[in-house]
Amino acid sequence: MKILKIFFITSYSIFLSGCFQTTSLIGPGVTAATTGNVIQAGVQYGANTALKNETGKDVLTHIKDKVNDKHKEKKLHVKLKKLLENRIEITRQKLLSN
Repeated sequence: MKILKIFFITSYSIFLSGCFQTTSLIGPGVTAATTGNVIQAGVQYGANTALKNETGKDVLTHIKDKVNDKHKEKKLHVKLKKLLENRIEITRQKLLSN
């Protein structure tokens, strides 16, 4: 019982300490534990670290920002298309009325 209590206290202190250095190892740690492939886990950690150093963002934030950029670009194309369609319609009406 005492060992279990020590385990939970240690676990809570690690996860609730706000130390992001240890939480960055959870993803590759889970990969290594589930697949047994330590090389894949190391490459995953290296890629995550390189992306963080290059962009200053973690992987999920970087993906979210890219998706938002694509969404904004798509909305811009839709607005431009509507504007052009309205202008073409106005021009047609003017040409037909003359």
